[in-house]
Amino acid sequence: MLNVFTLANGRLFQEEIESLEELARFQPIWVDLESPTVEERRWVKQHFGLSIPEDAMDEDIEESARFFKEDNGELHVRSDFLIDDPDNPHAIRVAFILNEHNASLKSQGVLFSIHDEDVPVFRLLRMRARRMPGLIEDAKDVLLMLFDADAEYCADTLEDIYDDLETASRQVLAGDVTDDKAGQVLSAIARHEDMSGRIRRNVMDTRRAVSFMMRSRLLSAEQFEDARQILRDLDSLDSHTAFLFDKINFLMDATVGFININQNKIIKIFSVASVALLPPTLIASVYGMNFKFMPELDWQAGYPFALGLMVLSAVGPMLYFRKRGWLR
Repeated sequence: MLNVFTLANGRLFQEEIESLEELARFQPIWVDLESPTVEERRWVKQHFGLSIPEDAMDEDIEESARFFKEDNGELHVRSDFLIDDPDNPHAIRVAFILNEHNASLKSQGVLFSIHDEDVPVFRLLRMRARRMPGLIEDAKDVLLMLFDADAEYCADTLEDIYDDLETASRQVLAGDVTDDKAGQVLSAIARHEDMSGRIRRNVMDTRRAVSFMMRSRLLSAEQFEDARQILRDLDSLDSHTAFLFDKINFLMDATVGFININQNKIIKIFSVASVALLPPTLIASVYGMNFKFMPELDWQAGYPFALGLMVLSAVGPMLYFRKRGWLR
């Protein structure tokens, strides 16, 4: 899918391109390629003179090769963006190519983005750019605002994790934690811990990308200040993720503690039963081994007497355990 974005009256407008002739009608500042076909790559090369690298979206590319500048002025940035999918949360690699000084371009500069699936941050930027005239003025603004929207998306995801952890906290701190409820809480905590780790990694990656743009000396004074503000926003997210990790660890320990309490209750029942049945077992052993002749043959009350004595010997310990509160 090939989409181009143009500026009109300070607003960003999107157009889906289906032919080379249609592409030639626009002067975009942003060209977005989602799972581009060979034909769409050829259109970009013919119209803009840009060859998209074959390894643009490779996941195993070296970290040191994700940010660089070509001799012809092309700025290459490969950054990860978070996708908060409840069923499959993950990060997607997006390759950016910022081309400002190319004779084949009919505008001041064009940002090219290449990715394999839809990115929520891109949708967020499109909505903000339509509602806020003047937010974007050139291709560099697009890239900066994408990183700014990424920080905002991470913050929104952290807020959702806060809300879910509050629900888990109420369940755990209520005190009546069954094994089934504990299993549900542990499952939710594990998901949030995984998402918090992904957010922290994404924040680190975005910080590196913004720092690289600041070092590239392509930003204006206003854009440089915007980049510094993005870095400050990203720094503020670190403290939130650290707090979430502490809260997750606390809830994990508390839940495991309740599970141990439930298991100890079961073990206590067996321990009390074993001690209570020890005297009847002793009586039965003594009664059955220390007579020359079977008592019940000479005394009809032999069995009832033995059974009654065994019951009485069990009642005493049970009453004592109940008085001490060990049967609760």
